Order: sequence, then C-alpha cells, then structure tokens
Amino acid sequence: MIIKGQKVLVLGGYGLVGAAVCRQLLEHSPGEIVIHSLLQREAEETRDEIMAEADASVISVASGDILGLDGEFSQLDQIAAQISALDDDSLSSFRLYNLLVDNSPNIVIDCVNTATAIAYRNVYQASQRVLDDLLAGTVDAEHAAHLLESLYIPRLIRHMQILYRGMQVAGTKLYIKVGTSGTGGMGLNVPYTHSEEKPSRVLMSKSSVAGAHSLMLFLMARTPGAPITKEIKPAAAIAWKKIAHGPISRHREPIHLHETAPRSIGATFSSIDTDAAQLTDDILTTVFIDTGENGIFSLEEFAMLTTSEQMEFVTPEEIARFLIFEIEGGNTGHDIINALDNAVLGPSYRAGMMRHWAMELMTELEKKGATRSVAFEMLGPPRNTKLLFEAHLLREAFGTMTAVRDSTPEEVTTRLDSLVRDNPRIASEVISVGIPILLDSGEILRGQRVIVPVEAEDVEVTPERLESWVKSGWVDLRRGNCARWIERLHTIHNEILSKPASDTSSRYLRNHRFWAEDKGIQPGKIVGWILSAEEQGGRFKH
Repeated sequence: MIIKGQKVLVLGGYGLVGAAVCRQLLEHSPGEIVIHSLLQREAEETRDEIMAEADASVISVASGDILGLDGEFSQLDQIAAQISALDDDSLSSFRLYNLLVDNSPNIVIDCVNTATAIAYRNVYQASQRVLDDLLAGTVDAEHAAHLLESLYIPRLIRHMQILYRGMQVAGTKLYIKVGTSGTGGMGLNVPYTHSEEKPSRVLMSKSSVAGAHSLMLFLMARTPGAPITKEIKPAAAIAWKKIAHGPISRHREPIHLHETAPRSIGATFSSIDTDAAQLTDDILTTVFIDTGENGIFSLEEFAMLTTSEQMEFVTPEEIARFLIFEIEGGNTGHDIINALDNAVLGPSYRAGMMRHWAMELMTELEKKGATRSVAFEMLGPPRNTKLLFEAHLLREAFGTMTAVRDSTPEEVTTRLDSLVRDNPRIASEVISVGIPILLDSGEILRGQRVIVPVEAEDVEVTPERLESWVKSGWVDLRRGNCARWIERLHTIHNEILSKPASDTSSRYLRNHRFWAEDKGIQPGKIVGWILSAEEQGGRFKH
C-alpha cells in the first residue's frame, strides 16, 4: 500500500518503537498521523518532538486504555465488559472501538506491548489469594474481583473482537502489529525473571499471551473482509532512546545513597530496617542508557544483556524500516503471520556495530563523571546484580583477570574486605540499590531496604536461608565465593588456551582478543559468560 496521503493510526506512538515508526512514516508523506498513547501528555510529547519533520502531514493525538472501556466505569463494569457476550450495542462502550471508528484510519500500526499489559495483571497472585480464602472457608469479594480482572484469555479475545469489529466499521485496509516473543528471543532458560522462580510464571504468561495473540492475528488475516494483517515480532532487546550521565531513579523514585558500617546479621532478618543504614541526601548519579518502556540500565547491565548469547538487541529504527517496507508491499521475511516458525526479527549487524559505540560513549561518560556504571537492579533477577557487583569489586581491587587468577582465595578475601571497609562510596553504591554485602567475618553491610529476601519481616536467619539469600542476591566476599571466582577465571583461561592463538578465522567467538585477560576486568562480559556457560542461560539462535 502506498503510504502517501493515507491516514495512519499509530497505537503506542509514545513508546520507543512507536516514536521511531512515526518518524519513519513522515518520510513517506502520509496525509495524517494519529499518535495514540495511554496518556494524553505522552501523545502530545511525541507529536511535539516530530512536528518539525511533519512537512505537509497532519499530526493529531489520541489517548486512552485500548484494553478498557471509554469513560469512568466501576471495577465490576470493567470485568463484565471483558467476560460477557459481545453485542453491537456494547461496542461503543470500548475505547479502542471509538478510537478506530472516530478516526477511520486507512492503516493501523500497533506498537502497544499487549502481551505485557495483559499478562502482568498476574493471575497467579490473584488465584492464590482466592485459594487461600477458599481454604479458610470464605471468599473475599475484592480478591474474587481481582482474579476475574486478571484473566488473560477473556481479555485477549475481547481485545481482538473489538479490534476486528472496529477496523471493519472504520474501513481500515491494513493492520500491522509489532509483537513480542516475551523473553527477548531467549528460551525457557532465560536468566532474566520477574520472580525468584525460574523460568518465571509471569514471564512465561507474557510469552503465552504473545503467542496466542499472534495466532489470533493469523486467524484475522484469514477472515474475508478483514484488513491485510501482518506482525513483526522482535526476538531481542530493543534499544535505545538516549545515553546520559545523571541521577538514577527506580519506579520514578530517586535512589538515595546509604551509609552504613559492618554489623552482626543477628538472629532474625528483615527486608526493611531503617536502623541498618543512614539514608543520605545524595542521589546515585552515574551513566545510564534509556531503553524506553524497558527502563534504564547501567553500562554493565547493558553489556551483560546485549552480549553474545544473551538477549543481544535490535534498534527501533530497524523495526520501523522493516514495518514500512511491509506496508508498502515488500517482503522482509519477518512477517510471522506468513511464517510463524521462522520470521522473528533477531539481533542485527547494525545493532552489533552500534553496541560498540554505545558502550564506548558510556565508558567515556564514566571517566568524565568519575563514576562506575555497574548495576541498578532493574533488570532482574537480583543474582545478576550480585554477580556484576562481585566482578566490579574484583576489578577495583585487582584490575585484571590475570591478577585475580594468580591470587589465593585468602588474598582475594582480604583485599575485597579492605576495599569495602576503606572505600565507603564503593560499598554505598552496592547497598543503595538493595544488595547487601556479606563479609568473610560474617558481618554484613546493608542499606535500609534489601531486595532478597522479598519483603521479609523478622524472619529467622538459619544457615540454609542465609545461603539461599546470598546465592540469590547478596554480594559474597567470603573465602569460598572468592575461590569460586578464581576457579571461574581459570576456566576462562583454559578455554582461551584451548584455542590456537594463530587461528585468526571466524571459528572462535571467545578467543584471546575477546577476553584480553591482562586488560581491565569487564563485569558485563564475564557475567554474560557465567549466565551462558555456568547457568545454561544462553541462546543459540541469533
């Protein structure tokens, strides 16, 4: 379809991909672009950002929850709208239906992460509450309502019904979806979770909803009278929006630095203990990369996430270009409606090149700001943050992998202990994101709030629980873990020696040049290797 002169509705236009799509569209002179977002101010912000590129195209905005009703309704009304039979009279009560009919777009580009919006309502948590009520011989009305509200399939089916009927009435000729694999292209061994469970049920739910959504689109594409339907499904992390040096916030709240001193763990342990550390006015300030809806990551988190065999990444501009090419009748090979098995969009050559530039810029900003960008504990799970910080402390104390490998566990333990005791700022950046530091003496450095254990309150500290907490999300400076790090670096060294130094072909990925043992330790690269080699969390499809 020729885009010039057409009216295009971009759902989720505020997001990383949505904004890139809007910019790409403007190069093809559409008659009008309607930028939709959940919030009106978000849609207006995107409009204002791209207005200078609009030329003759009209840019308008729209907002609202496309999975819900249009207007103010009670919770029970919202639930009834999702699970009751759909008739013609009730269509106009849905925001998406009105959005389509009122704008009558020729083309709809859907960049909303529908699977996330549906699956993160967490049916498991809601079900457990109702189950507990039933076991207690009662049912709480609020718990029951929450369970009904979180049901995935009724909500997905209702969404597809409204989408299909709305585009029919609007006369839409083409619908194209930017979907998700739910795991950034990785499998059931994905090492990034949203709970202590691996693989996370909530994460698997997102993938399940994404798969069900794709099949529903496949069915819509086979329906006479429906618009031409396509879906591009990125199978990698999507990045990035900007790189900067500045204050770090989590859940829209700045991370304040904590000051503390070693103390006894005690007989019980709580996730929140305001006496454990002094909250300062200083805000954690360092380098970050903004990946849009997925949040901000540190240099090392970005390095870990995008290194080979992890999620890697693809740029939103690539997705937008593929999408426009499909709209205009091209065949990118990434429309999964035509090839559900093989058409996912994986990591790209361009992203591989730009990853180097991104990390180079972040490293320059690190030096300029005299800070280290290690981990913010937004990527999950806490174990990844723990490993990144342990590798970072080794870097601060020893500099190179060779220096660590040539040391004894006792030497490593002693030097790391002195490092965190003598450099409060280094320890502060660890504990301020919720990761405690366990010393070989049995003492602990911690902030006011810790992430592991989750929401604990006066929980008895047993040896078994302690080891579980340390493994899941505590920096471990004890002799045994220091020995484990030395062993890891010996394993890497032996892998290097197993590859002929004279072989300069493309056969080997992790060779002498990849590791550069006598240069500075790179935490993201090492932890990426740990996740792939030790924890079997790597990918083999690229």
